[in-house]
Formats: sequence, structure tokens, C-alpha cells
Amino acid sequence: MIEIPLHIIELERENYHILIEGSFENGTPSHWIIDTGASKSVLDKNLNSYYEDVDSDDLEDYQSAGINQGMMETSVGILTYLSFGDLKITGQKVALIDLDHVNEIYEKYTSYRISGLLGGDILMQYQCKIDYAAKIIQFQTS
Repeated sequence: MIEIPLHIIELERENYHILIEGSFENGTPSHWIIDTGASKSVLDKNLNSYYEDVDSDDLEDYQSAGINQGMMETSVGILTYLSFGDLKITGQKVALIDLDHVNEIYEKYTSYRISGLLGGDILMQYQCKIDYAAKIIQFQTS
């Protein structure tokens, strides 16, 4: 089991987001929103040096609706490498979305720049457990 510290961010009064910090293969830090309501994980399509474009055989699986935004333009990519502490994730299929609108909101309240959202695909694969009191997320690796 791998435990990663959580950052619980209050963007507005009683409006919380859960973030974890990871890093890409070259050591560049990345910040990820834990999104238990998202079925698929998302990467900011502007981070094109960290993924490979792929043709999806089922693009509908990767369509994403933003709050008050309607359907957002989505493509599919393979995240080449991402680590959270000792957990290494390679070859993960992700939805690619322009997260500029998310980062504009974050700039108003925090110094974090969001790289992506960890969705149910990764959370389920690693049987993640979130402990709000201890401010950690646990990834099962065996």
C-alpha cells in the first residue's frame, strides 16, 4: 500500500477539492484533483509532452461534460508516465481536455496548477481509500 498526502483546498466557503501531488517522468511536479464522480481520468491536453495521441475505438467513453459548459471537446491519449510517491503509472489511457478554465479558477484562490483529474478508472484499479481525517489517500499495489 502506498499512502500519499492530500491537500484539501477550500476554493470557496464549504466548497472543497481534494488534490494530490505527483510528478511526470522528467520530475516536473503535477497536481491532480481526486474526482470520485468522474468515470475516466483526465489530463490537460496542453501538457502534450506527457502523453501520446491515440485514436480511440470508442470516443464516447471519453466524452466529458463540464459544469455549465455542455459537452467539452475531448480526445484520447496515453499518459506516458506519472508517479505518486512510489506508485508509477505508465500507459494509462486518459481523456484529453483543455483545463484552462479550471486553472483560471484555481489561480484566484491557490498557487496550484491542475494537470488533471484522477477518475474512477485509476481509483478503482488501485482500490483507493481516502482518509479525510488523516488527509491521505491509499493506493493498493498488490
